[in-house]
Amino acid sequence: MADHRQGSRRRGQGELEALVLSALTEADGPATAGWVQERLGGDLAYTTVITILTRLLAKGAVTRERAGRSFAWTPASDQAGLAAHRMRKVLDAESDREAVLASFVTGLDPDDERLLRDLLGQSGGAGRSPGEGEV
Repeated sequence: MADHRQGSRRRGQGELEALVLSALTEADGPATAGWVQERLGGDLAYTTVITILTRLLAKGAVTRERAGRSFAWTPASDQAGLAAHRMRKVLDAESDREAVLASFVTGLDPDDERLLRDLLGQSGGAGRSPGEGEV
C-alpha cells in the first residue's frame, strides 16, 4: 500500500494535538487560537488550530470560555493527562478489561513494570486496604 504522506512535514493528529496542548500550557492564562497559531510559528493554518482545539475540547483536554467574538482556551490537563485519557478510552471500548490489562502489563519492559507497581503501591491500588503497599 502506498504512503501518501508528503515527506516529514506531514504530522499525525496526536502530534498536532500535543503541539497545541504544549503551547497552551505555556500561556499565562486562557489563550486564543490566534495566539496558539502564532506561538507555533504560524506553521499551521488558523482553521487547523481551531479543529485541533475542538478535538481537544471533545476529549476533555481543554476548556474554553467566550472572549469577545471568539474563544479563549485553557488546558484541562497536561500531555500526560491527555495520554492517560486516551488509554482509558481504549480500555473502556474493550469488553474484556482484565485480558487487555493483563496483556498490557505482561508487555511492559521490567523498568516500566516496576514503575507501575510503585505507582499502584503509592495510590493504595484498587480494592486494597489503605495500609497495603506491596503489589
